[in-house]
Amino acid sequence: MADIKRYKVDHVKTIKEMQEKAVAACPNKLNFRYRKGKEIVDVTFKEFYELTLSLGAALNKIGTKGKHIACIGENSFNWITVFYTVLKSDAVLVPIDKELPVKDIITILNHSDSEVLFYSNRYEKHLDEIKNGCPRVKTYIAFDKEKDEGGTLSYSKFVKEGEKRWKAGKFKEEEHATNVLKEIIYTSGTTGLAKGVMLTEHNLVSVVTGALEITTLGDVALSVLPYHHTYESSCDILIGMHNHTTICINDSLKNILPNLQEFKPNLMMIVPAFAEMFYKKIWGTAEKTGKADLLRKLIRISNKLRKAHIDLRGILFKSIRKNFGGNLKQLISGGAPLRAEIGDFFNDIGILMQNGYGITECSPLVSVNTPTLNDPATVGIPVSCCEVKTINDTEEGVGEICVKGDIVMKGYYKDEQRTKEAMVDGWFNTGDYGRITDKGQVQIVGRKKNFFVLENGKNVYPEEIENYILAIPYVQEVIVKAAINEYGMNGNNLVAEVFLNKDAVAEFGDIDVAKKLKGDINEQTKELPVYKHISDIIIRDKEFEKTTTNKIKR
Repeated sequence: MADIKRYKVDHVKTIKEMQEKAVAACPNKLNFRYRKGKEIVDVTFKEFYELTLSLGAALNKIGTKGKHIACIGENSFNWITVFYTVLKSDAVLVPIDKELPVKDIITILNHSDSEVLFYSNRYEKHLDEIKNGCPRVKTYIAFDKEKDEGGTLSYSKFVKEGEKRWKAGKFKEEEHATNVLKEIIYTSGTTGLAKGVMLTEHNLVSVVTGALEITTLGDVALSVLPYHHTYESSCDILIGMHNHTTICINDSLKNILPNLQEFKPNLMMIVPAFAEMFYKKIWGTAEKTGKADLLRKLIRISNKLRKAHIDLRGILFKSIRKNFGGNLKQLISGGAPLRAEIGDFFNDIGILMQNGYGITECSPLVSVNTPTLNDPATVGIPVSCCEVKTINDTEEGVGEICVKGDIVMKGYYKDEQRTKEAMVDGWFNTGDYGRITDKGQVQIVGRKKNFFVLENGKNVYPEEIENYILAIPYVQEVIVKAAINEYGMNGNNLVAEVFLNKDAVAEFGDIDVAKKLKGDINEQTKELPVYKHISDIIIRDKEFEKTTTNKIKR
């Protein structure tokens, strides 16, 4: 077990206390930055705090104590004000995935017992359908309306009325229990129906302090992931408050690179798809400009110099880092497996890539690599407020990962059966397979529901093999599965179903793509045991269907 460096953290008990301490420490520091048209809007910690008071006073006036308040829309500053305000109040927040079809939105609103809905303009055309399908929802508040109309309240007007109320001394944030239901988050997993994960304020605060005890964070972040997802809302937005981070809101995925140049962050929370995109773009550009061999040589030289305690990465790779705004020093990846090769590359060029692991039921952060103990082949060490173990280990030392501690959910909303199935003696069974290394780092092998057994009895975790195949530059997506034998069961052969990057393939000219792909897959997987080698390949003509969090549906 490695000696892990611990950082001193102020252990607050509530989100209200966390925000008030941030305001006291740096009232005039920028808390948020975002685009509004062609202008950049800056909001200080003190100004944001006062906005949450205004919104809280307005909600208090319409009687939301104990009620469930839903919010749906694109990432925006207004979304964040709702997030913080409701979490500090005595109501319950229900974030809803903006990519869901209307029928699923209605299902979640009804199942969650929501009575208030904040929404963005994109749902205006569906409002009548939502209203007809959700009789329990009595109050609708539109982010983009300037005035009340059609039974819908204007968000801006609502907040202004609340501001008058708290400034007149008619509202004060009340204390409330921290171990009661505070947030219901509906999962969008690659298998099964969505479940309403019940989190408490204690869960959320524990993630904040637990994470900051084992890793440091930059003080300017570009926020790019969906706010309805716990990874972004907890690990970026909430932790950012306690870390006194300036959160710069990315307005759309197509503007990530321009916003990197505009805001010049030193930190980004990302998913592996972003890391993969950045990585392949860098190497693709290097190959096209004839500089790939030079880049490889510079990495080798730099790594040798670092062993002698000479770090010239800021100079040697300045041109690459300039594309990320010039200040980016830290990427934290979660939400899905990250290829170790990518983590090593970013670390080699001077951008610390910390691979982590989380699951919504654990608020969501379970483990993360640290600045002083960073192995991209793992997902790091557990946060300080939880325990991690594996059960039912195989001969290879792989078992199901289980988590216990302050970050673990209360259960699934109105679903005792699935709660009992997932929780055993306080331990949450994640459904992920992995192992714990001798340094105490967690290593993920694959999902329990994706793993399969071949006819010869060998266990296969497809994600492991898929990561090897994804290292091929022109492979965009892949799923590995077992070939079916004559009895309709898994045989001994593996099949790779692949979607290729069309632009990359177009540059091959008259080359037989299928033959090249077969050769490249054989080369990439040659070090694996024979039973993990690919026998057949299927080339798809369109992308795989995905969940709203961009995971392939298996």
